[in-house]
This record gives sequence, C-alpha cells and structure tokens, in this order.
Amino acid sequence: MANIKKGDLVQVISGATQARGGDRGKQGKVLEVLVERNRVVVEGVNFVTKHVRVGQTQRGTKTGGIETHEAPIHVSNVAIVDPKTKKPTRVGFREETVTKDGVTKTVRVRFAKASGENL
Repeated sequence: MANIKKGDLVQVISGATQARGGDRGKQGKVLEVLVERNRVVVEGVNFVTKHVRVGQTQRGTKTGGIETHEAPIHVSNVAIVDPKTKKPTRVGFREETVTKDGVTKTVRVRFAKASGENL
C-alpha cells in the first residue's frame, strides 16, 4: 500500500518559499502518481510552460501556442495533510478488523501519525 495516492490532499514541504516564487506551503490534490519515477502531479503546484506547435482542427480553429500545466514533483517533497489539523503529517499503517455480513476481515488502513485519524 502506498503512502500517497491519487486524490489525497498534500502540501509541498520543500523548495523555495512562495515569497521567492516557489511552491513551498501550497496545498493541492494529487492528480497522478508516477510510481516508477517516485513522482506525483499536484493540482496547482509546479507549473511549467510548454510550447505547442500551432495547428488547425477540422473546423478551422487554431490550436497550440504557449500552454501551462503541472509538472511532476518528487514524492519526498510533499506530505499528506492531516484531516483534523490541516497541517502536513507522516503516514502510518495499522491493521483493523472489519465485520461485514457476518464475516470478519483484517484490513490494512493508512492513518495520520499526528492525530491518529484514518486517511
């Protein structure tokens, strides 16, 4: 089970501060997790400009130009936001027993180390 998953609310914990044009302290939702490269794409963080060749669609409208989109950021530079305190926290795992339809199962769940609340 991974520490950070798609849809988690995370905060950037390293890099340049926002006063210096960086992204440290920004919070956003994880849009994509790139497991093999140890990177995540976070909504509203690490914007880059990309030049796209100008073309035409079938209807004749122009496409392309300069676009901005989020680039991946290393997973070590973000931390999950605790749902209780709204501050970054570490992630832990614990086994919980769940009874459903008379069947008892042990399930591995993630929890915030700061407050102990499930994620």
